[in-house]
Amino acid sequence: MTSSPQTPNTDPPSSSACSPVQGSISDSYIRKDILSSLRNQTASYNRNSERKSTTLIGHTKAVNALQWSNSHCHLLASCGMDSSIYIWNVWNMEQKKARVFTFHTAAVKDIKWSEHGLSLLSCGYDCSSRLIDVEKGIETNVFKEDQVVGVVKFHPNNSNLFLSGGSKGVIRLWDIRSGNVVNQYVRALGPILDLEFMNDTKQFISSSDESKSNVSENSIIVWDVSRQLPLSNQIYVEAYTCPCIRHHPYDPYFVAQSNGNYIAIFSSKSPFRLDKYKRYESHAVSGFPVKCNFSTDGQTLASASSDGYIYLYNNKTCHLIKKIKAYEQPCIDVAFHPILSNVIASCSWNGEISVFE
Repeated sequence: MTSSPQTPNTDPPSSSACSPVQGSISDSYIRKDILSSLRNQTASYNRNSERKSTTLIGHTKAVNALQWSNSHCHLLASCGMDSSIYIWNVWNMEQKKARVFTFHTAAVKDIKWSEHGLSLLSCGYDCSSRLIDVEKGIETNVFKEDQVVGVVKFHPNNSNLFLSGGSKGVIRLWDIRSGNVVNQYVRALGPILDLEFMNDTKQFISSSDESKSNVSENSIIVWDVSRQLPLSNQIYVEAYTCPCIRHHPYDPYFVAQSNGNYIAIFSSKSPFRLDKYKRYESHAVSGFPVKCNFSTDGQTLASASSDGYIYLYNNKTCHLIKKIKAYEQPCIDVAFHPILSNVIASCSWNGEISVFE
């Protein structure tokens, strides 16, 4: 990969925070039916998520993102406007709150688990991304920037690399080993709202807020990772921002959550055309940073919604399968469990986290 001018190096990790350890991250004391399903890599008895099995209370302000660990599937991470990151041992019979990290000095916008091991990447309003060793409860790297960092994304094939995007419209590819920027992607964009790799990992998609510039053709761009060049803009020319981009797990298309209160569908093959005949619409966005996610098997698309519901759509037909009442406040993020297909986690604007089975 080509190099770009070195921007901010890592800072030494902070040691001032009080102990983050609240409980165990082991699966030794979780529900027996869940443990059996996780160890056998099988889904639970009931395919349809409807019953709220667990409410996780800890955040004092809006929760911005949550994600299940793929390597330790009983663990759920969340981050919020209260500047904190929580690790939940969701089915632990004694203490569900396993870790509380307060390394960030301002609101935390995004979190991502590494595909391997117990490392967690976070970013936020303190103009930094941070790498955390969840097991040891320590911060191992700080990647400082000159912008609020709104989104981070590990490279799917190399967990030593990650993308970051921020408020000044700059996207950077970082190498965790050196703490330096490998590539930089600049195109006079508005704040970066989301980043997503294509399935071949040679390209990625960015979504940015172009509402102030009135150049909506730049709101979604496909980039070449190594050449640092945009491959296509004018993909989405509607005058709506898209707070969330998700690529289908297997099929050659990606979706964009639109503030027009629908999810748009795009081909992931050049010229990345918008599907003008199909879209997912029943939920509401209404200016909130509402996210969506595919199930692991790709058959279902779940969307959060500003009306407090979770909406489940058939992936192929775009028809609404059902909606689940989760909160009185807006529902912000939804995440399917990586093994248990009937389990969905969600979070709300008032700080509540729920797990449905």
